[in-house]
Amino acid sequence: MPAGAYDAFLPGALERARTQRAWTPADGPMPAMYLSHGAPPLFDDGPWLAQLLDWAQSLPKPKSILIVSAHWETAPLMLSATAARTPLVYDFGGFDRRYYEMRYETPDASALARRVAAVMPDSEPVYQHPRRGLDHGAWVPLMAMYPLGDVPVLQMSMPTHDPARLMEIGSRLRSLRAEGVLVIGSGFMVHGLPFLTRAMVQHGEIPAWSADFDAWAADALGRGDIDELAAYQDRAPGMPYAHPTPDHYTPLFVTLGASADPTSPVKTAIEGYMLGFSKRSFQTIG
Repeated sequence: MPAGAYDAFLPGALERARTQRAWTPADGPMPAMYLSHGAPPLFDDGPWLAQLLDWAQSLPKPKSILIVSAHWETAPLMLSATAARTPLVYDFGGFDRRYYEMRYETPDASALARRVAAVMPDSEPVYQHPRRGLDHGAWVPLMAMYPLGDVPVLQMSMPTHDPARLMEIGSRLRSLRAEGVLVIGSGFMVHGLPFLTRAMVQHGEIPAWSADFDAWAADALGRGDIDELAAYQDRAPGMPYAHPTPDHYTPLFVTLGASADPTSPVKTAIEGYMLGFSKRSFQTIG
């Protein structure tokens, strides 16, 4: 059954979510996250759903969430619609109708939009897109992490793939973490869709280019080596198969930029593979 794993997951997830303690200033800043967000198949992957929920439950519930997704590449910086019950963007094709009927009705996020605009410099103007909803890089993982849909969610576009500029944008968002805002870069640690094979789909085969890129990324993240991570196109094994386009990798730099010390090692939250692609996800420590 399409999304059958999510249907089985949801009752227990809702029960846990109702008892999650809310963030307070005494908790200190929320971490910044980079997560591999999946797509509709995530709703058919019970273990992955559980991993995302466990990750969210290991932290206090944020006051709001700001997410930068691989699926909204627009310059200048844009913010999604802020009204309650922001619509979803079903930016995928060829799936069962069930996935196009899913809903995630979150509260008004206008207060967060004002804070995001306030922390950006004049050289990085922020515009409001009054009709742009949350794309699947946002709502798919968040339906597992915060299934009650009671946390305001705002999406920000990714205006560039330049690591240095994305790090600078992330650094501007850093202060929001001390206000209980969870900053998320949403992509996929390996995203070689053009190179998907029957063996990967049917037998879970992990190609060398995926495993090698994942090991390289884990090592660089563990050492806080920003220069190495930024030079992925030239230095990372498995390229260009692991990332034929940069969009699912570069949200990582927003996450690292939002860290108090981007050169500190990160804390890995999720490891493993989906369809042979690394789904490595992590949070900042500082």
